[in-house]
Amino acid sequence: MGWKTLDDKDLTGKIVLTRVDINVPMKDGVVTDSTRIDRIIPTVRDILAKGGKPVLMAHYGRPKGQVVPEMSLEPLVPALAEAFGVPVHFASDCIGAPAKKAVSGLPEGAVLLLENTRFHPGEEQNDAKFAASLAALGEIYCNDAFSAAHRAHASTEGIARLLPSCAGRGMAAELGALEAALGQPKRPVVAVVGGAKVSTKLDLLGNLVTKVDHLVIGGGMANTFLAAQGINVGKSLAEHDMTDTARDILTKAETAGCEIILPTDIVVAREFKAGAENETLPADACPADAMILDAGPDTVAKINATFGNCKTLIWNGPLGAFEIAPFDSATNAAAARAAELSANGALISVAGGGDTVSALNKAGAADRFTYISTAGGAFLEWMEGKTLPGVAALGG
Repeated sequence: MGWKTLDDKDLTGKIVLTRVDINVPMKDGVVTDSTRIDRIIPTVRDILAKGGKPVLMAHYGRPKGQVVPEMSLEPLVPALAEAFGVPVHFASDCIGAPAKKAVSGLPEGAVLLLENTRFHPGEEQNDAKFAASLAALGEIYCNDAFSAAHRAHASTEGIARLLPSCAGRGMAAELGALEAALGQPKRPVVAVVGGAKVSTKLDLLGNLVTKVDHLVIGGGMANTFLAAQGINVGKSLAEHDMTDTARDILTKAETAGCEIILPTDIVVAREFKAGAENETLPADACPADAMILDAGPDTVAKINATFGNCKTLIWNGPLGAFEIAPFDSATNAAAARAAELSANGALISVAGGGDTVSALNKAGAADRFTYISTAGGAFLEWMEGKTLPGVAALGG
């Protein structure tokens, strides 16, 4: 473990510059999903309990280095105050006189929120001068924004090289979960990778076949792999120009001793709508005018049996068109089995990335997984085996 936590730092009387992810959905100035705010509560409360003064840095939206009033963080103050149970002050800029004045006037037991870091072009450019302006505000840097850790920005990477640094509670929990899943996992390991396109997950698949014992491929991606094996997939979503690549991945998996699990039976329909007339067929029997929209029950039985024989599960992406019934059946059934095994302590399950969280929530399984990552790009890049700048910088 090359990174330190809040427990390694003396925070008494110290200004703790804390990078958080509060890029939350809002409507009419009100937060509609507080998940990301809830995740930073332990870090903020622990800094306060250890005698530190939390000064929060965050981005919101994509203002591209310009001041965009609609992307101000100020409307988040009431939601943050309610979540933390302490007063939350606001600075109209993240650097310069407004920030310095707000920091110097911050009373003990209160939190300060700085304005959107992306209002300055130096943030995304990881500009040394801008990073130094941020660092000048505090004495310790704490990163609790794993979801932004794949970005080498001033508030995630540059500042970490200028101040004593550590991981916040959420960041530490995420890194611990990921290390348990791919770093030093309990074997056998199974990964589920779904989604529409092979082309967006090439690095991911290429890395996983060398790291896991079983790889379940679902969603539109599975259709591309079936097509690569000469199977007619009808009007299904598939990348026919990626079949050579799919065959390369199959060969690489065989060489690495990784079992690839593809659908052996399929659920097909002529139209993609809720309750559409459908039928279950062998994987090689898709009619020319039909679409494959889900994996069938035999495939689910195979997946669930594999889960039962494994110690660790990594999940990214649904097995079918989970957004509408009945094409959510395979995802729901497999998620329920993974959740059951996890709750019983038989399986360490880590899931994350895009539609994954939505799919597992819809299946009613998310709360029983060992760890659910709310990070999108950072989670995927970690699964791809890439170094995350915001993590690598947390050395001291």
